[in-house]
Order: sequence, then structure tokens, then C-alpha cells
Amino acid sequence: MRRLALGGLNVPVLGLGCMGMSEFYGSAEERSDDAAAVATIHRAIDLGAGHLDTADMYGVGANEELVGRAVAGRREEVVVATKFGNERGPDGAFLGIDGSPEYVRAACDASLRRLGIDVIDLYYQHRVDRRVPVEETWGALAELVAAGKVRHLGVCEAAPATIRRAHAVHPVAAVQTEYSLWTRDPEVDGVLDTCRDSGIGFVAYSPMGRGFLTGAIRDPQELAVSDFRRHNPRFQRENVGRNLAMVERIGAIAEAKGVTAAQLSLAWVLHQGVAAIPGTKRVGRLEENVAAADIVLDADDLVRIAAAAPVGGTAGDRYPDMSTVHI
Repeated sequence: MRRLALGGLNVPVLGLGCMGMSEFYGSAEERSDDAAAVATIHRAIDLGAGHLDTADMYGVGANEELVGRAVAGRREEVVVATKFGNERGPDGAFLGIDGSPEYVRAACDASLRRLGIDVIDLYYQHRVDRRVPVEETWGALAELVAAGKVRHLGVCEAAPATIRRAHAVHPVAAVQTEYSLWTRDPEVDGVLDTCRDSGIGFVAYSPMGRGFLTGAIRDPQELAVSDFRRHNPRFQRENVGRNLAMVERIGAIAEAKGVTAAQLSLAWVLHQGVAAIPGTKRVGRLEENVAAADIVLDADDLVRIAAAAPVGGTAGDRYPDMSTVHI
């Protein structure tokens, strides 16, 4: 697996997003198979894709515990990334975004306990707290680095000005934002340019459009009742037709190239010089994703892809509530 520098952190270009193993995607029954999830994580490590991404909010801590069990005995083979900032109650209720120094310290200690590790390789501010100056949050994060609890720092879904302010307090190793053929925002809102100008790495989450770009989702109403995507604007009936047309165009290009739509979508993201963390609970899907790292896109491919999935070509917002992103 090729590797990429995220600031001073070296990671495989393609890692594994672990969120869906515990919450948000699929049914509760599908998410209850911890053995399959651990097997998928182990296979990712075997294939050199051991950049494991989790967060304290996923499953209200359960996902960190799952990742912790999976990496036990293999700690030196993986990059462990987790996040703080989205506070939830024991019942899963969302309580808000907290970037206060006190919360930063408490959240880090709790994540270390759940993960069963001594140091977090990459610790992200998951969402920016409008009430707390980013300088205060990052001052506390810098203290965690000095204390040896965290190696590198990142921020998710932040605006260019916020990224620069954080970077002035302590080097930002990575910015994590949704980025795919149907989410081109980082190209137009200045985030990618800010990262490149400042030597900051970029990590794309949902690089296959929350599974939509694979072509496997034709009718969102067939998703599990508890699946987050049922409430996502891009999966609503008024937007599905336009988005499916994009998927069909991408699928035709993939078929002509002898790859899957998922692999073509991932290869395009990696071609942008960023890292990606597609999520899956299944070993077979993981292996399909990892193979995308070896796909080479030529100039003709890129022209055809650009026509099939133009900037602004997706129908619907990324989230039902966009108020917590790009702050």
C-alpha cells in the first residue's frame, strides 16, 4: 500500500472508517456482529490499510472499544485516529458540541481508556464549537501532545480561516472532510488549497458517497429503518433520480475500464493526492476497496469522469442540518 504524509504522520493512502460497524449504517442486527467487524479490521491491517478511523461519539464509545479490542497485540502495525467534540448522553442523545479545554482533556482520557492504548496517533476536533475560540481548544490539544497522550492533531469539517487559526497554535496534521465524486466542496470552498498551501494532509471520509456511488443502493426506502441515510437529503425521493443518473454514468466508465464503480470512485479520490477512509463491515468489500489503490487513471479517464460527475452535479445537501460543518 502506498503511503502519504499527513503533516508529520505517515499513513496508508487508503485506510478503514470504522463508524458503520457500531452505528448509523445498516440495521442493529447487522451491527451486532463484532466478530465480523474485528475480522475486517484485522484484514485491513494485513493488507497494509491499518489507518483506523473512529470517534468517541460512534456508538457512544462502543466503536472505540471495538477498535481497541481489534488492535490489541497489533498496536505497532496501525495508525489509530479518533475524535472528540460531539457530546452525547448515555442514551445516545446528542447534547451539543464542546470544545472547552476541560472537555478536551476529559474526552482524551476517556478515549484512551476505551481504546486500551497509551497514545492516540491522530486526534481530531470532530466539530468546531462556535462558543469557544478555536485557539482555546487547540491550546488544550497542544498540552495533550506535550503530555505524550496524543501524537498528531487534526480537525474535521472546518473552514479555511479556522484551519489557519488552529495551525497557528499547533501544527494541524490533517483536515478530515467529506470528499468524493458527489461531494466536491473542498475543491471550491478553499479547504484543499489551504491544506496544500500549509503542508497539511487531507483525509476524505465517505469517499464513495455513503455507499451510493457503488450502485448498490437503488431505492433508499429499502435501507434499514434505523439507517442514517434514510434522513439524508441526497437519499430523499426528490433527489434520488438525479443522483442515480450520475451513478449510472460512473458505472459505465468503470465497466469499460474493467473495475467496479466503487473502485473507480475511490481511485478518483486517491488521484487527488489525499488519503481516504472508506468504511465497511465486510472483508470482501474491504478487499475490493483496497484494490482501488492500484488503479491508474489516465487523462481520458479523468475527462470522462469529470463529465459524468461535474462539480455541483449532486442533488441535495450533505446533511439534514448543515449548521455544524464548515465553521
